[in-house]
Amino acid sequence: QVQLVESGGGLVQAGGSLRLSCVASGTTVTINTMAWYRQAPGNQRELVAGSGWGGSANYADSVKGRFTFSRDAAKNTVYLQMNYLKPDDTAGYYCYARLMGETYWGQGTQVTVSS
Repeated sequence: QVQLVESGGGLVQAGGSLRLSCVASGTTVTINTMAWYRQAPGNQRELVAGSGWGGSANYADSVKGRFTFSRDAAKNTVYLQMNYLKPDDTAGYYCYARLMGETYWGQGTQVTVSS
């Protein structure tokens, strides 16, 4: 059973930066697809950034140029560097993984951006 644990969320002023981390455990296999999603109150969960094995990262239009997705495949760890944060980025951020047809979610980490 894969477990995902996120860290790095917090409260930051608009224009600031945060770096999220997600570590996957419970498997010795390199996870193919990992991504970050976010969900604000009253909104649907949306893809922020992610990639499949060996592929380039995909980003939501709203974060392009500000967020950078990276991964350490050997450690099954992904990161999300978030720069120039805006109040609209306020949400719970969730790590996602897909392995052998199964999907997994982390418990989420809250990001709050004050104006």
